[in-house]
Amino acid sequence: MTANAYDPSVEILGTEVYRTGIGLGSVIAAITSWERNKSILWAILAGILSWIYVIYFALTRKGDEVKS
Repeated sequence: MTANAYDPSVEILGTEVYRTGIGLGSVIAAITSWERNKSILWAILAGILSWIYVIYFALTRKGDEVKS
């Protein structure tokens, strides 16, 4: 029996990894934004921007935000 790419019962790993990566980036972005700004609106915006905000945060973090 061969697997059909259009068969909904067949799980495509690449799609699942991609979906998980987007969700993880949004969570990291929202949490780091909340820790920095304490604002729900900024956390939502950061969650939408996802990995873009995570990279921005990593490049602009302050001395007190660095793990000691």
